[in-house]
Amino acid sequence: MIYDLLIVGGGVNGCAIARDAAGRGLSVLLVEQGDLANATSSASTKLIHGGLRYLEQYEFRLVREALAERELLLRSAPHIIWPLKFVLPHERGLRPAWMMRIGLLLYDYLAPRKQLERSRAVSLRNNAFGAPLRPSFTRGFTYADCWVDDARLVIANAVSAKEHGAEIHVGARFVSAIRTRDRWIATIERKGDAEDLEARIVVNAAGPYVSRVLDGSLHIKSRKHARLVKGSHIVTRKLYEGDHAYLLQNPDKRVVFAIPYEQEFTLIGTTDLSFDDPPAPVSISGEEIEYLTGAINRCFNRVISENDIVWSYSGLRPLFDDGAIEASVVTRDYAFDLDIDAAPALSIFGGKITTARRLAEHALEQLAPFFPHLGPAWTQARPLPGGDITDFPAFLSQLTREKPFLSPIAARRLAHAYGTRVWRLLGAAHDLTELGEDFGDGLTSAELRYLVREEWARSADDVLWRRSKLGLHLTKAQQAGVAAALSKILEEAKL
Repeated sequence: MIYDLLIVGGGVNGCAIARDAAGRGLSVLLVEQGDLANATSSASTKLIHGGLRYLEQYEFRLVREALAERELLLRSAPHIIWPLKFVLPHERGLRPAWMMRIGLLLYDYLAPRKQLERSRAVSLRNNAFGAPLRPSFTRGFTYADCWVDDARLVIANAVSAKEHGAEIHVGARFVSAIRTRDRWIATIERKGDAEDLEARIVVNAAGPYVSRVLDGSLHIKSRKHARLVKGSHIVTRKLYEGDHAYLLQNPDKRVVFAIPYEQEFTLIGTTDLSFDDPPAPVSISGEEIEYLTGAINRCFNRVISENDIVWSYSGLRPLFDDGAIEASVVTRDYAFDLDIDAAPALSIFGGKITTARRLAEHALEQLAPFFPHLGPAWTQARPLPGGDITDFPAFLSQLTREKPFLSPIAARRLAHAYGTRVWRLLGAAHDLTELGEDFGDGLTSAELRYLVREEWARSADDVLWRRSKLGLHLTKAQQAGVAAALSKILEEAKL
């Protein structure tokens, strides 16, 4: 078989392109050397947003496109994306209030708006918005963006791609490719075994590794380059009451978010540090911890330290190198490099999780001349798997009514994670015993089997830290139980 597209990389861009292409009738194979959303795509700040601070960099086209996508994505996946109100305190000596107000009005103006409220000025005295903040913060603004479970967004795109005929191979390393006039002969390695396959076009969506794939595997010299920027986040126990988030200004003109996370925690991030080494897994540094805790301590009444951190994560953002000096002002826009010296290769530089669907449409526009019978764009009007929900509270009520044996916490988690696909997971079960062993917080053997069968889970980390965040909630003993049970399931499935 000759695939139309061989996509290298199982992050949000690769999976979005696989979904779009398969839905237009192309034969697609996506290979990912680790897990889906293993790197950059699960290390985001978990936001679907236009990027308020990008207005200061005059990125008006990017912000407008991202805000349009925000509205569309909110409709297409309401189980994993929902509105989030942000409080932006004003601090004397930093951005003046008039500048903040103008920026928010422009943000409102650029946004299609059917589900989110407009920005407004607020007093921070004697109310929930100001309660966690130091007394010097007396005024500010509120505006709306959206929260997203980033890794599950990637999984949803991959599931959709599979349902439209794409093949998704995890644990498959793209080794090299030989180029002929009309096709690529690629070598893929899985569990130490190499296999050759053929594809008409290679799509290089390898994220931080895009240049390595270009130079080392495809042997293509590109004039475009990725600039790696390291971003880290910390998670603490809940720092304040309420379901609103904070956008905190720093004296260096950057911003830090404080966001409600997993009911019991606060997510704080992110940093922006240039990363000049070869791409590799990264972890938070002492400097970054000091920066993030310092941002909280400047603004909040509660003082935190490294001892308050219950989890941290870091990732490399492969931004398109536009020549900016400071990492924090490198464009978050994306760029393509289409090489057609022989069989075509399309490489992706940059991008945001918010604009991945639109990036995929643009990628297919680039490739359309090579496929005369390519179907029309379609993802704008279709919900992601599990997202065919018009009223999430009503859906959750239906789930708890039909499966009363689920605890309220478990029902809410399952509804948010899987949307309407939760019925596939639960099947005809009438009580908990029919779902098998409960490892904690409602994670059962049935769910583990579902994640292996339907969502390519292959390790405990895949389950506990990407397809869910149950690693924050389960004890070490419970996590070990998950790992042991998963090993048995994988052995039974010969995976």
